[in-house]
Amino acid sequence: MTAAESLRDRMNLGRLGIWTYQLNYQPATKVREGVAELEELGYGTLWIGEGMYREPLTHAGLLLSSTERMVIATGIANIWARDPFTMTAAQLTLAEAYPDRFLLGLGVSHARLVEGVRGHEYRQPLAKMRAYLDAMDKAAAAYRAVKPAIRPRVLAALGPKMLELSVERADGAHTYLVTPEHTAKARAQLGPAPLLVVEQAAVLETDAVKARAIGRRHVARYLDLPNYTNNFHRLGFTREDTADRGSDRLVDGLVAWGDLEERNSQELWMRFLGQAATDPVLLVSVVPV
Repeated sequence: MTAAESLRDRMNLGRLGIWTYQLNYQPATKVREGVAELEELGYGTLWIGEGMYREPLTHAGLLLSSTERMVIATGIANIWARDPFTMTAAQLTLAEAYPDRFLLGLGVSHARLVEGVRGHEYRQPLAKMRAYLDAMDKAAAAYRAVKPAIRPRVLAALGPKMLELSVERADGAHTYLVTPEHTAKARAQLGPAPLLVVEQAAVLETDAVKARAIGRRHVARYLDLPNYTNNFHRLGFTREDTADRGSDRLVDGLVAWGDLEERNSQELWMRFLGQAATDPVLLVSVVPV
């Protein structure tokens, strides 16, 4: 049994999870109520980001304390935001306090957030991640408090080199704002064992014009971030597709929309959500109207 297969047995991630930043707009009391309700609805995992919102590891502690079974994961914690020992100590603290319920997602973030917000120099992100993981492993060996049985981690990965690193140095990959075709390619590269956790944006709207307008608001926020646009171009989208606020083709490729109960929408939904029936853990990110 591989380490990734053992992790699947220990952590009940479920086949469908929730990825959201909406909890940041609610006070902590409402967050506790909301995450408890999501757990009762049966979602296996709740993923939270960082950006310019709540500190994600502290936020994860709040969510873990408000639930009993649900896995809480960071999607992602920015490696430029804290030194490797601090990241490791936070991970081990949460993983020991809540056995098999905390999954650390790590990522290199984006130059706009690393340089513009945090004042660091964003360069050689792949080499930075590799060195950071080396330092985390050393930090885990030096850590003197009670340790958890496992300390799982996944890497935010879009391109082939980071996907390769997620196999070599982590338990798998977390992808965001990708197409089903990217998911198929990522699984082929990772092999059958490592985790592949895929975020899928969804709009509950059947009118194409309205659905695309909502989806475009979501997609457009990422079109000035080269990590995403470079990946879109690798997937066959053109520079015209990624110009301005994104083409209909790009929006339709990235955002599922329709009504799950409506027959005409089912083929469209299954193109995206059918991924969950094959292999990856699929995270549904419902785009607000």
